[in-house]
Amino acid sequence: MKSISLIKASMLAAGLLIGAINAQAASQTLDKIKSTGAVTMGVRESSIPMSYTTGDSRFDGYHVEICRMILADIKDKLGVNTLRINYQPVTSQNRVPLVQNGTVDIECGTTTNNVNRAKDVGFANTLYVEEVRIAVKANSGIKSIADLNGKKVATTTGTTSVQLLRKHEKANGVNFDEVFGKDHADSFLLLESGRADAFVMDGSILAGNIANSKNPKHYKIVGEVLSTEPIAIIVRKDDPEFKAAVNAAIAKIVANGKMPGLWNKWFLSPIPPKNIVVGLELSPATKNAWANLNDKPAEDYNKK
Repeated sequence: MKSISLIKASMLAAGLLIGAINAQAASQTLDKIKSTGAVTMGVRESSIPMSYTTGDSRFDGYHVEICRMILADIKDKLGVNTLRINYQPVTSQNRVPLVQNGTVDIECGTTTNNVNRAKDVGFANTLYVEEVRIAVKANSGIKSIADLNGKKVATTTGTTSVQLLRKHEKANGVNFDEVFGKDHADSFLLLESGRADAFVMDGSILAGNIANSKNPKHYKIVGEVLSTEPIAIIVRKDDPEFKAAVNAAIAKIVANGKMPGLWNKWFLSPIPPKNIVVGLELSPATKNAWANLNDKPAEDYNKK
């Protein structure tokens, strides 16, 4: 009996030690912020109006402003007098690895929360639900997926948009060639210059690039919705305490009634640096995400 008690005590002690180690590991980002007074935010350069550069190494957008609000809340909770935000441009290809290796503490771009990515990073609760669509030149004659047969379709390297197009039930028998842009601006340039007949991407990115083009009336968004996707802020997977702090700040932003104003500011009003208006109305899916905060992946949104 004595030996059994000793074994149980040893197991309990080991469990407590592992718990303490895990708790310490879980707070690594918060500890870093508190000790250094700095944090690195991953941002995109051309994901208008979600996350983009306004020039001179400055960044702004819907997700960027929300992340600033989140970090301000965390700063206050940690009792840090000042918090320096270092902005790190990321791409569709390197955003996840840069969060994983600690180069970026919080990524505030246009990342789809899906089951595969959730194996590598943690997703905060969703504040934007996207519809993947097709952008074409207004005079192209392209109106649906079927019209893409024999065409060149642009997408951004590291994104899932063309895979979604190929998997769509209406894409059966539709053959097209893929062309890749290094970022969303480059992908839109492929369409603009005639090197691609269509650009498949998140509706907000398509609308933002069209609004930012020389002649917005020359382009339109057409066809079937390819996928409904939750776009979320990402953090390291092994840092649940930081994710909890991020989600607590998100809940406060929502509870304070700030989301409708943020939507109007970035999607329905003139935005810097060119005072363009994206003109994307608030969708029922996004409104529902605000009302029912969750980190469900895209697979849950597209169940039939």
